[in-house]
Amino acid sequence: MSTDSRQPAPTGPRMKPWIEAIHAYVPGKSAGADGRPLVKLSANENPLGTSQKALAARGGAAGPAVYPDPDSKALRAKIGEIHGLDPARIVCGTGSDEILNLAAQAFAGPGDEIIHVRYGFAVYDIATRRCGATPVVAPDRDYGTDVDALLACVTGNTRVVFVANPNNPTGRYIGAEQMARLHAGLPADVLLVVDQAYGEYLADGEDDGGIALAKAHGNVLVTRTFSKIYGLAGERIGWGFGAAGIVDALNRIRGPFNVTLSGQAAALAALDDQDFVRQSRQANAASRARFVSAVESLGNHGLSAVESEANFVLVLFGGALSAEAARDAIAAAGYAVRHLPGQGLPHALRITIGTDAQMDDIVAALRDAAKAAS
Repeated sequence: MSTDSRQPAPTGPRMKPWIEAIHAYVPGKSAGADGRPLVKLSANENPLGTSQKALAARGGAAGPAVYPDPDSKALRAKIGEIHGLDPARIVCGTGSDEILNLAAQAFAGPGDEIIHVRYGFAVYDIATRRCGATPVVAPDRDYGTDVDALLACVTGNTRVVFVANPNNPTGRYIGAEQMARLHAGLPADVLLVVDQAYGEYLADGEDDGGIALAKAHGNVLVTRTFSKIYGLAGERIGWGFGAAGIVDALNRIRGPFNVTLSGQAAALAALDDQDFVRQSRQANAASRARFVSAVESLGNHGLSAVESEANFVLVLFGGALSAEAARDAIAAAGYAVRHLPGQGLPHALRITIGTDAQMDDIVAALRDAAKAAS
C-alpha cells in the first residue's frame, strides 16, 4: 500500500509556552568533533575519583528488585550528624538539581519572578521557566554576586532568589557578612536559595553563613550535592536544609523514590570518609593555585583567571588568542573544557582542576596556542 507523503504530520498536544522557551541544559563534552574520547575537564568531577568506602557500600547495596527508602531516613540522619542539623528539616533529591527545581515549583509560578545573578548556574533559568515564572538576571560584580544589584531587582512579584556560592561557572564567593546582608534585604515571603554545591571546597573555617540563616529563618534553603567533592556524580544525590514549611513543600512534590538504593548506601559511606574529603580539598587547593599561577604567567598574551574558591577556574581571553581557539587547542591535546557563550561568556573557558599532570598539559596547550596567535 502506498503512502501519501503530502499528508500533514499528525498533530499532538502543544507544550506550554514557558516550556518552549527553555534552552535545554547542555552537559560538558567528553569527545572531540571527530568523536575521539577526551579527558573530561568540563564537568567539575573529582579527579581523585570516589572514596573506596563509598564504592564498596554502593556495590554492597540491596538488589534493585526492591524500592529504596522513600524518605532517605538513614542518609538524612547521617547528614544531620555531620553538619549538626535536624534531619527532619533535610530533604534529599536526585542531585541538588532536583532540589533547585522543586524550590522554584513550590514557591513560584506564572506571573512570579525568580532572580539569579548573571553568569549563574544554567539550571536556575531552566527551573524558573519550567514552573512558568519569569527569570530576572541581576548584574554581576567582577563575575560574582553583587548583593546590591540583586536587591535592586526585587519587586512585589519576586518569589525566589538563587545564589550559588561559590558561583558556577565563575568560582567567585561572598562571605557570611554579605550573605546576611542579602537575606536581611529580602522580604520575608521571598525564598533565598543558597546553592553550596562547591561548599566543601572552601578552606577550613570559611563559611558563608547560609546554614546558620536557614536554621534561624523561615525563608532560607541551603542545597548541597554529593556530585562534586564526594565523587558520586553518577549516582545523582543532593540534599537541602531549611525550615519545616519549606521542606514540607518540597516533599509534597518530589519523586517518591528519588534516591536509589545504591546512591543512599554510597552517600552514607562517603560521609563516613571525611579523610577522603579533606584529601580532595587539599589537592584541589594546591593544584588550583599552581594552575592559576601558570595562567597569570601568560598575562602578556591576554589570559587571566577569575578568582575561584571551587574546583574549577574560569580563564578569560582578552588578547589575540580567542576562547574558541584555545578550546580547540586543548581538545587537540586530548582534553574537553567548557566554553559557555550561551551564558554570556564567549571570551572564557571554565576548566575543571584535574591532576597536576593534566593541568600541565592544559597549560602547555594554552602556551603554544597563545604564542601561535601572537
